[in-house]
Amino acid sequence: MGATPEEAAPRIARQGSAVDQANPHPLYCVWEITLACDLGCKHCGSRAGAARAHELDTAQCLDTVHQLAAMGFREVTLIGGEAYLREDWDEIAAAITANGMLCGITTGARNLTPERIARAVAAGVASISVSVDGLERTHDAQRGAPGAWEAAVAAMRRIAATPMRLATNTQVNRLSLPELGGVADLLLEVGSRAWQVQLTVPMGRGADRPDLPLQPWELLELFPLLDWIKTNRLEPGGVTLFPGNNVGYFGPFEERLRFGGDRGAHWGGCGAGKWCIGVEADGAIKACPSLPTDDWTGGHLPARRLEQVVGVAPELTHLQDRTVDDLWGFCRTCYYADVCKAGCTWTSQCLLGRPGNNPYCIHRAADFEGRGLRERLVHETAAPGKPFDYGKFRLDVEAAPAAEGPPTVGGFSLAEVAALRWSSGGVWSDAQLREALRRIGRRDVVLLEG
Repeated sequence: MGATPEEAAPRIARQGSAVDQANPHPLYCVWEITLACDLGCKHCGSRAGAARAHELDTAQCLDTVHQLAAMGFREVTLIGGEAYLREDWDEIAAAITANGMLCGITTGARNLTPERIARAVAAGVASISVSVDGLERTHDAQRGAPGAWEAAVAAMRRIAATPMRLATNTQVNRLSLPELGGVADLLLEVGSRAWQVQLTVPMGRGADRPDLPLQPWELLELFPLLDWIKTNRLEPGGVTLFPGNNVGYFGPFEERLRFGGDRGAHWGGCGAGKWCIGVEADGAIKACPSLPTDDWTGGHLPARRLEQVVGVAPELTHLQDRTVDDLWGFCRTCYYADVCKAGCTWTSQCLLGRPGNNPYCIHRAADFEGRGLRERLVHETAAPGKPFDYGKFRLDVEAAPAAEGPPTVGGFSLAEVAALRWSSGGVWSDAQLREALRRIGRRDVVLLEG
């Protein structure tokens, strides 16, 4: 008996239908078509800037599009570096669309001009996601270019005026967390329809700044804040929240924050190689675009074809066979171990040197809090300084602060500070809030030098 239309047609292309669930296969490809970039982001995992030495040429890219379509992929997101710095980017995008797949672009938008936006529309691009990592000063500091925020916001307004869907993505770290409410208000103002939030992971240039990522216990502030923003800002304004794959997992906020949580969806383990793949500009094929290249490349285009790697190479398949026996540390003993399987592979590998134990988990943070404890990531080893590299952290367990309630500013928790700041027109200025946070020693202002 065939699938019903509802079963056969998922709500978004990369989301598997009932038919797909019965026979899992990658549906979504994130494709870095060049490493050239016009920004110098301080958290960039690929250390983007100059193009790779041997990037696929136009003919090879168009052949890759045909291979993706033949294998049943439904959605392709073009990234960089900065995708539009390849002159043939819209030819690649048009080929994706012509082959029946949705095409999206993720961009810093520093030079996403009206002419380039018009080219995207002509190529049939369905969605453009613009990166916004805080308000103006914070965004520009993280993106390494004065004026980057102003250019991104201008591009967002132009995209929203086209048939394309405007989306937004944000790195959540110690600089951006207090400004998430303000970013939400910006999205509503410019007409963004979706917001993906992702925890900053110490990879690439991010590994050079080990104080930038959140500490695990700070998820206890992040999750209530995201819930408040979703309920009071995003849902009334028609914006969909998509927590990234490393924002997790389980606990009381799973139903509220996970996309589809109100319909029973929940985190079901790392989908790298199972539902998605990543392709680098030189043809490296990985189970996930974020995974370290040296550890997770299963083959290279054009020497090997996608069908010879995807679903075949161990680097792209072994996560599908992960069991509780492959986990370690807290994750091996967790109540959710058999379902969660330690969350995001990329995050745990870049933090602790191997997958299978992920401290960025709200259930885990709450468990430690209930015992009067918390986990602290302590930086031990620097990254070697190449794309998609990482260092190593040590995970310590320490006593939580004296139980007088969470640290406060003017009687408010830090999550309430961030929410109240934007709900009433701005309780504190940037300078006042930063000084308050500095005084209580909970989230120092990180200096992004170099």
